[in-house]
Amino acid sequence: MHFFRTFLAVLAITSAGLLPGQAQDVSPENSIVRVNATLQQYNFLRPWEKGAPTPRRGLGPVLEGNRVLVTSELVVNSTYLELEHPSSGARVPAKIVGLDYEANLAVLEPANTNSEVFEGLVPIELDQSTKAGDTLDVWQIEDNGDGVSTSVDVLRVNVGRYFIPGSVFLLYQVKGSLQARVNSFTLPVVKNGKLAGMLLSYSSKEQTASVLAAPIIQAFLDDLEDGDYQGFPNLGINVTQTLDETLREFVGIDDKEGGVFLRSVAKDSSAEKAGLKKGDVILAVNGKAIDSRGNYTDETYGKLSFSHLVRGAAAVGDKVTMDIIREGKPEKIEVELIRKAPADYLIDPYMFDRGPKYVIFGGLIFQELTLPYLESWGDEWKTRAPFKLVHAQANPEKWEKEGRDKLVFLSNVLKTPSTLGYEGINSAIITKVNGKSIANIKELSAALAEVPEDGIHKIEFTDFPKIIYVEDRASKFVNQQLQQYGIGQLQRLD
Repeated sequence: MHFFRTFLAVLAITSAGLLPGQAQDVSPENSIVRVNATLQQYNFLRPWEKGAPTPRRGLGPVLEGNRVLVTSELVVNSTYLELEHPSSGARVPAKIVGLDYEANLAVLEPANTNSEVFEGLVPIELDQSTKAGDTLDVWQIEDNGDGVSTSVDVLRVNVGRYFIPGSVFLLYQVKGSLQARVNSFTLPVVKNGKLAGMLLSYSSKEQTASVLAAPIIQAFLDDLEDGDYQGFPNLGINVTQTLDETLREFVGIDDKEGGVFLRSVAKDSSAEKAGLKKGDVILAVNGKAIDSRGNYTDETYGKLSFSHLVRGAAAVGDKVTMDIIREGKPEKIEVELIRKAPADYLIDPYMFDRGPKYVIFGGLIFQELTLPYLESWGDEWKTRAPFKLVHAQANPEKWEKEGRDKLVFLSNVLKTPSTLGYEGINSAIITKVNGKSIANIKELSAALAEVPEDGIHKIEFTDFPKIIYVEDRASKFVNQQLQQYGIGQLQRLD
């Protein structure tokens, strides 16, 4: 590891900080800006509330057109964004002009043009040539505006998680010793003066880091060019390795090499639309053989997960050909790649920049089940969150076959005159309200808005307590009281 510092020329020389005829080099102090963010997360257990505002600081490389690249994790749930010149301290409010949480990337622009933030700064180009054995530089900025560059060595290139669980892309695994600084949440990683990636995580104990790879950045920027961002495609499958000889014999590939077993196929996904089925075995994608661990041999990087052939080497609308084994017989299937948006899943895999959907009626709190709700129980949510909801998240097929758009459940019960006797009920999945099947929170709200002839709402569940009854007039009176005691919004449907 080595460090170097380069000091800025006197800013008063010219408005750009340069003498006439001088060229300015790409460097930490010349090609990155500080990004200041104020974030405010939603509370998924108390869906009408938001958490306290929290600050976050990072560094973003300057792109052509006074744009700044950052990770989406830096700006998630942001209520205010600001760009700051690394040495002069000039600041300007910023806005997001491109965002992809799955690829963990965002592009910012100044919210107005009357700014000195970009004076004297030089845009940086991308370098997509990184491979194992290369040396990269991680750029940082001191508090006084001086640039710091730390060398790291690329140990290997593989595929791994960026930000969203289950969303994996090309990664550079690097090793080197980095110093912690206050604006180090997001850091550019450079090769020969060009942007090679963005630092995602760093282990001070192991002195290793994961770097978001430049080919993914380039694909993200290319997609933004026409103003119609499509995102990265997904197959919508879960696979199992076929290392076990008994499994290989069972699925009819004991006389073949490699292959992965399809454990499940998501509804309305690229895979389902193409006709892939649970139980199929994928042997090759676009002619590239898939081994029993799910890897193929890439010409540049060596062994990589075959997911890179979909989420790195292809785009939405592209077609890939798969060689499969179905019930012991070989077939070829052409898959047109689409991106299934998070809101199109029965259970949203992530929710940012928007609050959880809910309805409060007389003290009964109804919600649509999301993964962030389950993750509210902490890192061990799979064992700590309500079992029936965790099971539903892992096995959505049953509910999808029933025609549900979302899984609506009674998350909790506030103690009110309208809910006496029901205080202990929680995590109960709803089937019907007043005899009408409930497929999403809007249908629940509409059903409760229609007053039954006897004024009593009948709410049915999949299991305990099976049925509860609530009085319409009393519940609406309680709603008025709840608004007076701090719950200003009794429902969020969008």
